[in-house]
Amino acid sequence: MKRLIECVPNFSEGRDMAVIEQITAEIKAVSGVSLLNVDPGYATNRTVVTFIGEPEDVCEAAFRAISKAKELIDMRHHHGAHPRIGATDVCPLVPVSGITMEETVDYARGLAKRVGEQLAIPVYCYEAAAFTPSRKNLAVVRAGEYEGLAKKLECPETRPDFGPSDFNDDTARSGATIIGARDFLLAVNFNLNTTSTRRANAIAFDVRERGRVKREGNPITGKKVLDAEGNEVYIPGTLKGTKAIGWYIKEYGIAQVSMNITDINATPLHVAFEEVCAKAAARGVRVTGTEIVGLVPKRVLMDAGRYFLRKQRRSDGIAESEVMKIAVKSLGLDDLAPFNPDEKVIESLIADKHPRLVDMTCEAFAEETASESPAPGGGSVAAYMGALGSALGTMVANLSAHKPGWDDRWEFFAGYAEKGHAVMDELVALVDEDTEAFNAIMEVFAMPKSTPEEKAARSAALQKATLNAAEIPLRTMRCAYKAFEVLDAMAEHGNPNSISDVGVGVLAVRAAMMGAMLNVKINSAGLKDREAADRLVSEAEQLASKANVSEAVLLEKVEKIIAGNK
Repeated sequence: MKRLIECVPNFSEGRDMAVIEQITAEIKAVSGVSLLNVDPGYATNRTVVTFIGEPEDVCEAAFRAISKAKELIDMRHHHGAHPRIGATDVCPLVPVSGITMEETVDYARGLAKRVGEQLAIPVYCYEAAAFTPSRKNLAVVRAGEYEGLAKKLECPETRPDFGPSDFNDDTARSGATIIGARDFLLAVNFNLNTTSTRRANAIAFDVRERGRVKREGNPITGKKVLDAEGNEVYIPGTLKGTKAIGWYIKEYGIAQVSMNITDINATPLHVAFEEVCAKAAARGVRVTGTEIVGLVPKRVLMDAGRYFLRKQRRSDGIAESEVMKIAVKSLGLDDLAPFNPDEKVIESLIADKHPRLVDMTCEAFAEETASESPAPGGGSVAAYMGALGSALGTMVANLSAHKPGWDDRWEFFAGYAEKGHAVMDELVALVDEDTEAFNAIMEVFAMPKSTPEEKAARSAALQKATLNAAEIPLRTMRCAYKAFEVLDAMAEHGNPNSISDVGVGVLAVRAAMMGAMLNVKINSAGLKDREAADRLVSEAEQLASKANVSEAVLLEKVEKIIAGNK
């Protein structure tokens, strides 16, 4: 697995695009780094940048961007709605794949040390990279903001982890930078139908984990309650793993609850949205929409879409794009500006963009299959037939879940729709995997074979590729067989007006399994490891036998229902 980390630096400039472009140019200049998103905010005078790559490349890009920000941004003249402490205010590293949090911490601390020593910027480490528990919390580290930095640098307890501790002309210009390692943080603003910052703050205090200061008598003007040590006592908010404040955004003409969700498992976006809506309504305010700052993992929106579908008592066994659309509309993500998942969802931005068979039109796929090219061949077509068979079962489940008068059974059918859609998704992926397996064998034939060493390497590679080419159609058979469960349930309980669709689905799935079995056999014939070959063929024949039985039983049910409808 490729080692990937994400970096999300926040620069204290959101109005001068020339400055922002010079900073992001430094990031783009580093080979191996992908700049995913640049999100400037005029009122906050702040730009959130997101890029991803291998750890060493990301750290180099971050260092260059921080250096350029120091050169171009003078904090002595900076003003904005968002808290900040330096030209590069905060720079977190986030593990994405193939790397642990502990390893990410090492990279964050290494970057912090380099920035402090080579750029002479005071650097604080926070979250998982903090050297002391008191510096884990970003708000604590940034307390006093830029205006309090001079005093912070003077005090031994609040001096930086790296870099200078004196407030001179250089540090006055750059401010400090906070570098750390953390899990994914979702920055989100909830739009309100009010211009009142006080009401927005009140809602923020209702929901944020820290809550609000406890007071005697009047909750706003009453005397603060202190504990035995003289510390303020807080009434906790309702949402774990969240930080929030209220502010007014001049460019939109509205107030917002600005929230950082630091634990999207404890508080998913849709849960935060519903809670902010409830607390706002209790104060006579309405949430009109949601603004996501930066990027978002796909699962956040998919979970939201499924939540709102189920709230409507509708099946979520539908296309991802439709689930995403429900999330966008339900959360009001297009309230202030159009929301394009291809530009905001991390997985969409880092996805492999090479052409896929399954992205073709039906006609183009058929033409490609009919051409003189040997791929796609029977294995890919078998997987596609299985996908269509499962799709038909899923369709009947969705139609049944939505049938008037069957409202009390929607959840039963929705469950089968979800199962069927998962099978369909897996088989769709196998369409391209089968062709890729064939192409891998063709690539082996192009390997050199002039020396005994080259011949041995070529032979080993051919056996490996052939084994993979035999295993993929067997996976198609295993997956396609699971579609019979959905088709059987729909034959027994589904909308009888769609019974012919169930029958066609059964025929398609059985044909897919027979076709995949032929591919298992022909590819296994090329294996020198006969024990492995016999094992693959034996399992394929057993699955084919079960498919024949399932087909016969289900088609008999289908015929009886059709006959009863006459």
